[in-house]
Amino acid sequence: MSRYDSRSGDPTSYRDRKSDSGFGVTGYGGSARSSSSKKDYDGAESPRKFDLDGLTPFEKNFYVESPEVERMSEKEVEKYRQLREITIEGRDVPKPIKSFHDTGFPEYVLEEVTKAGFVEPTPIQAQGWPMALKGRDLIGIAETGSGKTLAYLLPAIVHVNAQPILSPGDGPIVLVLAPTRELAVQIQQEATKFGSSSKIKSTCIYGGVPKGPQVRDLQRGVEIVIATPGRLIDMIESHHTNLRRVTYLVLDEADRMLDMGFDPQIRKIVSQIRPDRQTLYWSATWPKEVEQLARQFLYNPYKVIIGSPDLKANHAIRQIVDIITENQKYNKLVKFLEDIMDGSRILIFMDTKKGCDQITRQLRMDGWPALSIHGDKSQAERDWVLSEFKAGKSPIMTATDVAARGLDVKDVKFVINYDFPGSLEDYVHRIGRTGRAGAKGTAYTFFTAANARFAKELIALLEEAGQKVSPELAAMGRGAPPPPSGHGGFRDRGRGYGGGRPWN
Repeated sequence: MSRYDSRSGDPTSYRDRKSDSGFGVTGYGGSARSSSSKKDYDGAESPRKFDLDGLTPFEKNFYVESPEVERMSEKEVEKYRQLREITIEGRDVPKPIKSFHDTGFPEYVLEEVTKAGFVEPTPIQAQGWPMALKGRDLIGIAETGSGKTLAYLLPAIVHVNAQPILSPGDGPIVLVLAPTRELAVQIQQEATKFGSSSKIKSTCIYGGVPKGPQVRDLQRGVEIVIATPGRLIDMIESHHTNLRRVTYLVLDEADRMLDMGFDPQIRKIVSQIRPDRQTLYWSATWPKEVEQLARQFLYNPYKVIIGSPDLKANHAIRQIVDIITENQKYNKLVKFLEDIMDGSRILIFMDTKKGCDQITRQLRMDGWPALSIHGDKSQAERDWVLSEFKAGKSPIMTATDVAARGLDVKDVKFVINYDFPGSLEDYVHRIGRTGRAGAKGTAYTFFTAANARFAKELIALLEEAGQKVSPELAAMGRGAPPPPSGHGGFRDRGRGYGGGRPWN
């Protein structure tokens, strides 16, 4: 029996440990710890200084180093981290693990991992799992598609199995906050897959759909809640759930949540969670706003960075930037589709919902199997469009940035930025919808004079990823006006940029 299978003993003993006194839902969490003026994370006051009377003590350190990991010398550890581009910060950082069995996860969890076809832990899992299992707060910086969802979900399952079982009226033990419905649904699918064998129940709480089924799930009792901030606050204020039992908190894609203006909602939610919780804070980028929020919510955290902390794109993605004018875009798009269309999934990003619908309508009139997804669509319609796209029945999907993060569709071969996004971070996340899980992908971007302010940063991003930069883009980066005719087009094969089929 695994050392984590505590629930398989006598569950009533855990029920006996549960205090009926509970605790108030205000006055705890990030807001209370935000007054620290020290630069270091350790400047945040220890949660033990707060009044924790009436709070049931809970277990959160479950890590026992395997003999194989224990035998690794410091030199071997350093070599392994360098090889996998793992950078760590913090006190008493555990060694990374090399295999799934080094974690000591329960056999039923390992069976699900094997069934999913995973061969070895990704870098974020190799270093993140021991960190999370030790019960310390954790900051994880890794690009999309890096395996971070399982990096926090599998330790969450271990955490839940070691806690007192739920009693009537109890809220969740694990809370995962996500910026979008799509990401929340995707996380819940993973939670269901890996949690079902230990009878861990989860639900997804998000807006845009009727509350009834979500309320029923909460009332029946679920150990894991994955939620978008607005709908969760609604459920708490309506007394459909509470956060008194939350001891494991995850903020996924924290940078995106701040971009979307969720800062006040996040603070409100975290203020209702006990301060001695374990908090895991995940982000693809590390802007100052994200760092400031982490300083207020985390105590003495580990930090693991995969790759460079600077913004960079997945090197498995071929990036092609075409300098054109606005009125050339649609014809260029059609020519590109003619070149590449072989039944592969193609994701086209637009800036606006209106543009999304207009281009989709035009594509369908011209005989292209396209559907669109954006924030004005009902959740039922968004789910249907996504299922058609995933199944390949409609291999072309246009989308606004609602789909840029958290959209995990296998075999998206091409991403097309019909409109350049409002930031380089969004560009990286958009193109990250291809080239996932070790696959290759291609991102094609239309770049106009209106986007010239991004040229210099985009060139740096392309060069870091080993991509070729067209002379036209290089000139824009130096401040030259773009060529009026939109050179560097699809038919210009010889120079390694432009469109066409060199990757086929």
